Amino acid sequence: MKNKKYIWIGAILLVVGGGYYWYNKTHSQMAQVQYATAPAEKGTLITSVSGSGNVIVDQSATVDPTITGTVANLAVKVGDQVKKGQALFTIINNQLGLNVTQAESSYQSAQSSLSSAEASYHDTKKSDASSHQDKEAAQNKVDSAQQNVASALADLQYQEQQAAQRVVTAPIDGTVNAVNIKNGDDLSRISGSSSNAQAPIIIGDLNTLKAQVQVNEVDIPNVKVGQKATMTFSAIDGLTATGKVEKMDSLGTVSQGVVTYNVTIDFDSLDPRIRPEMSVSADIITDVKQDVLIVPNGAVKTRGGNSYVEVLNGGTVLTQVVVQTGASNDTDTEITNGLNVGDNVVTQTITGSGSTAAAAGSQNRGGGGFGGIFRGGHGFGG
Repeated sequence: MKNKKYIWIGAILLVVGGGYYWYNKTHSQMAQVQYATAPAEKGTLITSVSGSGNVIVDQSATVDPTITGTVANLAVKVGDQVKKGQALFTIINNQLGLNVTQAESSYQSAQSSLSSAEASYHDTKKSDASSHQDKEAAQNKVDSAQQNVASALADLQYQEQQAAQRVVTAPIDGTVNAVNIKNGDDLSRISGSSSNAQAPIIIGDLNTLKAQVQVNEVDIPNVKVGQKATMTFSAIDGLTATGKVEKMDSLGTVSQGVVTYNVTIDFDSLDPRIRPEMSVSADIITDVKQDVLIVPNGAVKTRGGNSYVEVLNGGTVLTQVVVQTGASNDTDTEITNGLNVGDNVVTQTITGSGSTAAAAGSQNRGGGGFGGIFRGGHGFGG
């Protein structure tokens, strides 16, 4: 009997001790749970869409003569500044000179024939022996000779224009961006309709540099002409440029199943370090909402299609508050209903074991939900 008594006492002590151990451990861990919070506050919420692309020359011209021949007297190189009308190179084509000479000879001959026809007409007109038919025939010869002169003059002018193209000039003021020829090259092998054709010279006005970025089809409906943008360049550390949306393509481009639209951004001012074809990333500001209630994205969670936040009252009491959300960006979300300025919202939960669980971001950025407060510890309901 004495042994049974000791067994019962031991069992009771084991139960009591185990219960105490569990109670102490549990409450110790619960006491170690901490919350990182941030106040709901009024502020300015800026939303934007991003895109990436390259710097382009908005105004450029290709120098691609229509005549053939051999390149000579090349006078420019990449980077040179040129003025409209400035000679760039010449084309050796002797046939063009011969064509002009032949056209001049034909024109002079036509003029001589016209002079003879006019003289004959005047003689016929003065002669009393000339009949009406003779005078009419003489007039017809004058008319025909005049047409021949006009035709010969037009051909001469055309041949002179063709020959003048042997001196190739700059079509615009700008900077030489590319030179794809050298002295002695045969132009017929460089330009024209060949599949490997390339313009002999390309000139661009570097004062018309623009940023052209590709914006996803999901974001393009929010982009409008005149919106402000900030731009950064992978090749220039620390440089941020500003500008405005100038235009955007009506037709998108499909690449690997992704549809994007080209958006052209005009720089407010040009930094001399910016060069054509540089890679550029742009953030286009689509909306600015001032004096709105905002909280960090990490504070907003969703459940059952509704958005809610956890509010820490007095540093110890956790309350779940269903909220309505408005606009959001990469860091903050607008709260349109459910919170007050100064409410301490939980952005992070730190467990007793030292692990950190970040609050899930809201999956409903378009508003929705309903207002109200649920009280009942750490979960929905009571």
